Amino acid sequence: MSRMLPGTRALRTFEAAARHLNFTRAADELGLTPAAVSYQIKEIEEQLGITLFSRSSRSIQLTNAGTVLFEAASDALDTLQRAANRARRMARGAAELRLSLGARFATNWLLPRLPQFRAANPDLELTFDITDRLRDFALDDVDIAIRFGRGNYEKSRSERLFDTAIVPVCSPRLLESDPKLNEPRDLFQHTLCYVDCVTDGIVWPNWPMWMAAAGIGDFDDSRCVGFTDSNHVVQAAIDGAAVGLVELAMVTSDLEQGRLVRLFDIGVSVAEDYAYYLVYPESGREDPRIITFRDWILNEAGQ
Repeated sequence: MSRMLPGTRALRTFEAAARHLNFTRAADELGLTPAAVSYQIKEIEEQLGITLFSRSSRSIQLTNAGTVLFEAASDALDTLQRAANRARRMARGAAELRLSLGARFATNWLLPRLPQFRAANPDLELTFDITDRLRDFALDDVDIAIRFGRGNYEKSRSERLFDTAIVPVCSPRLLESDPKLNEPRDLFQHTLCYVDCVTDGIVWPNWPMWMAAAGIGDFDDSRCVGFTDSNHVVQAAIDGAAVGLVELAMVTSDLEQGRLVRLFDIGVSVAEDYAYYLVYPESGREDPRIITFRDWILNEAGQ
């Protein structure tokens, strides 16, 4: 008599546990408790009549039978994920384009320009996957992406949008107060904010780096305040509480509307070959939806 196979949810639990060889890490990934993971694994073992893990007081290991099932489960879940995403894209049809991009780029660059795109393309609905994670066009439900990096993505085409320049900005009110900001050294008397993060192993430009570009070597960074989110830096500058070191392209609307003022004609880049790219799969190079969005955004970036 044939045995019933575990369902998809149970296989996902087993796959995560086998990949991590740790029920606690698998539970964190799946949003379960370690006890729930252990219970589901035990159910699968009883259902199939085999032992999947050899357990000790300190660790777990896959048995030979568990290794066979792990390889098959990984392949099956991957195939199902790819098929489900293809089905979603087919269901969307020609009327919808799904774009993956980071929250900072969406909020500060794309959304202010979105009304113009929709007015020019009323028959194409643009939907969003807001994340800084690197999406896989074959696995994830996205058609196109905007990414910050070197532009070298496997099985994808990349169109360079623009470089990034990190510049100091402040509120117009701060310019009217003392101490005055007539030269870079005057910044020593103000609170200085910046984005404190590392991208692909590269330190995001900070105030010591900007001061070095300005020819200042005796800068004391004790007055600097680092934030992990650039929106906090921008808000602190708008509020007049600090001078912020920000991406120029991400504050253009704030500059145009007078909420911020750029200080000094000095900017630093993250790295020479880093830029914002429009990325899409090789298979999408003749997709009318992708062509429409590509042509529009390249024109906007050029402006």
